[in-house]
Amino acid sequence: MNLTLEHVSGGYGSRTVVHDVSFTLQPGEVVCLLGANGCGKTTLFKMILHLLQPRSGYVRLGGEDIAGWSRQRLAGTLAYVPQTHTPPFAFEVRDIVLMARAAHIAPYASPGKEDRRIADEALDSLGILDMASARYTEISGGERQLVLIARALAQQARWLILDEPAASLDLANQIKVLRAVGELAKSGLGILMTTHMPDHAFLYASRVVLMSEGRILAVDAPGIALTEATLQKAYGVPVHVVEIGAQQGIKMVVPSEVWKEHA
Repeated sequence: MNLTLEHVSGGYGSRTVVHDVSFTLQPGEVVCLLGANGCGKTTLFKMILHLLQPRSGYVRLGGEDIAGWSRQRLAGTLAYVPQTHTPPFAFEVRDIVLMARAAHIAPYASPGKEDRRIADEALDSLGILDMASARYTEISGGERQLVLIARALAQQARWLILDEPAASLDLANQIKVLRAVGELAKSGLGILMTTHMPDHAFLYASRVVLMSEGRILAVDAPGIALTEATLQKAYGVPVHVVEIGAQQGIKMVVPSEVWKEHA
């Protein structure tokens, strides 16, 4: 089930934030959405999730316009993982994941045995089943992100939409979360995630969607889309893209002035 945007534009009030955006994503990909703050990434996410209606254009899943889909059908296809999440109560981890089963049970019903099995299977797939009884408010930031991803898996959607899943995490937890994202893509899920780190895209993305001022600058493999010219245009600062290691395609981005000082 491909995720396709066709000439999508949208915004708030009289202000248009996203202009004529088109691209197609395929299951099994990790696609990174990059761009400076205010470039339209969040607005684009809202239109993909059908939280905001496009002013023009279409968001299609499997070739079908989602505008007429019910909330239940959308929940069975798209799962959203926010950047941060702090619940008002100290729920157990398993209960956080079980909340995703609301898309599959009747109103006012309680999760059953099968729902609990699916929740535990999602936790186990990410290697965190041992913390199922832990308080969500008492675990680390990286563990919380993995729990939120497990909740999305328990929703049994085909696409995961992740908002900066590695933001504010230490190095070990960034690696853990991004590695889990890569493994999920290998299982056939489609992954669209925002990040402020081009280095993450070089390491983990199949393709990149690079935005600037509400428009698409590039949609391609990281090594093709993320050039010094496109990154400078997107972020407004001169950078140098450095190829590192013996394996072709592994790159990192450094400020141009730093590169000149040490080159």
